[in-house]
Amino acid sequence: MVKTTKLRARRRDRQRVRLKKLATDRLRLSVFRSSKNIYAQLIDDQSGATIASASSLEAAVRNTASGSGGKAVASAVGRLIAERSSQKSVGRVYFDRGSYLFHGRVKALADAAREAGLEF
Repeated sequence: MVKTTKLRARRRDRQRVRLKKLATDRLRLSVFRSSKNIYAQLIDDQSGATIASASSLEAAVRNTASGSGGKAVASAVGRLIAERSSQKSVGRVYFDRGSYLFHGRVKALADAAREAGLEF
């Protein structure tokens, strides 16, 4: 009972965050945070395609932030997704934090992406 209630609440939170921004024609910067890794994707909701992605599992991120804490790795992922979006000529996106609070690793990823030139 508790597990299904928690899952429903997470799904409801995720939809609430996503639906507020769906009226725009910008791409969506979606973040997924697991206990060990963090992932970011640029998604075009109109075509349903992923334009660019970055994660903490990539060698480029592991080499730059090896031995660092979670926030340093999340910052490296944020810089990488901003770099890949600029290669695809994408400058303005909206940030989809899902059901996660804008705090800790999620905030570090967003701040690094902003510093690297991504606008949201």
